[in-house]
Amino acid sequence: MYNHLCILTGMFFLTVHQRVRHQHINFSSKKLIKVVRAYVIPISPSLQVNDIIRSDMCKTYGFIKIGEAVPDNVTLKDIITTLPKKVFEIDDVKAWRSVLVSFVSYALGIWMITKAPWYLLPLAWAWTGTAVTGFFVVGHDCAHRSFSRNKLVEDIVGTLAFLPLIYPYEPWRFKHDKHHAKTNMLLEDTAWHPILKEEIDASPSLRKAIIFGYGPLRPWMSIAHWLMWHFDLRKFKPNEVGRVKISLACVFAFIMIGWPLIIYKAGIAGWIKLWFMPWLVYHFWMSTFTMVHHTAPHIPFKASDEWNAAQAQLNGTVHCNYPRWIEILCHDINVHIPHHISPRIPSYNLREAHRSLQENWGKYLNEANWNWRLMKTIMTTCHVYNKERFYFPFDKIAPEEAQPVTFLRKFMPDYA
Repeated sequence: MYNHLCILTGMFFLTVHQRVRHQHINFSSKKLIKVVRAYVIPISPSLQVNDIIRSDMCKTYGFIKIGEAVPDNVTLKDIITTLPKKVFEIDDVKAWRSVLVSFVSYALGIWMITKAPWYLLPLAWAWTGTAVTGFFVVGHDCAHRSFSRNKLVEDIVGTLAFLPLIYPYEPWRFKHDKHHAKTNMLLEDTAWHPILKEEIDASPSLRKAIIFGYGPLRPWMSIAHWLMWHFDLRKFKPNEVGRVKISLACVFAFIMIGWPLIIYKAGIAGWIKLWFMPWLVYHFWMSTFTMVHHTAPHIPFKASDEWNAAQAQLNGTVHCNYPRWIEILCHDINVHIPHHISPRIPSYNLREAHRSLQENWGKYLNEANWNWRLMKTIMTTCHVYNKERFYFPFDKIAPEEAQPVTFLRKFMPDYA
């Protein structure tokens, strides 16, 4: 469960743990429904169809647009059939051009790190980490069979693209397929899902670690996801284990050969500068993209017996605009709604597919520009899940232990 991932990362950063007293909450408290910028507006079906309230929600949450609820009789097939057939076509030139863009931008980043004075290193790391995120997106296309018509080529390119990130390609591919099959399903989604109150109450000694994980450490929570989901053979089916072992062997070979070479040439400090810091930037983007795409106060996670594929993929996924240089280096992975409508759409066709969705299904789409208020809303509000109200922040559940969230709410900018 994803809360266990939070525990892992939180425990890594915490050095002192204290026993805490169980805190009870009255979900009908008037304080919980007070509308302020940093807190969630309670959601009800009537709010979903009210244009005025959706406009207020946009301002409060940092969105451009909050879509109407998708009707129950709309199917995913209905949506897919409205997309132009050409958006599914693989173009070898465009695919390999994305590889070239990532390779050149990453090489440029490494050069900048080696030449930059110390005070410019953060800029060099930001560029290089964003560039190496492009490698991940190339491997991402390979895993979805949208890079090449040759599966062997896809598996080789995907494995190589993931190596600088020490990410095992096949384990990620198997788990990511489940994320697409069960997007925003409360317990089954393998990418990101909120914590339940019963779960946080069940482990009071680790509650602060969970709060850190879903609070200030949230932009790096993909590190916990990477560790927990991709290296344990017991998490895979028997027919998957062989391919998983090959990917793990490649990753460990890169660690045993690549890391010593970097250290031999540049020392431990060079390894930190050239590999570790860009890797942290990559995980910042990995975590940020994932949580922004699927987490908002108004987007529900549903139990499997209530889940609807069209609603989850079209209305439960967020399109977010980033600065253009980020979108270029990351191959438009932020254009995420069409990717969830059909993972077979190559990254270079996502924008055209999104324009089609806007024309045919625009009133159901959630859209945002990446901004401080959007991040602040997610990091200070979208914590403990409740079916009726969707989210409660930690400081309404365990106020004495929620200082990290209180700190974020106080000091994070609120610019939209």
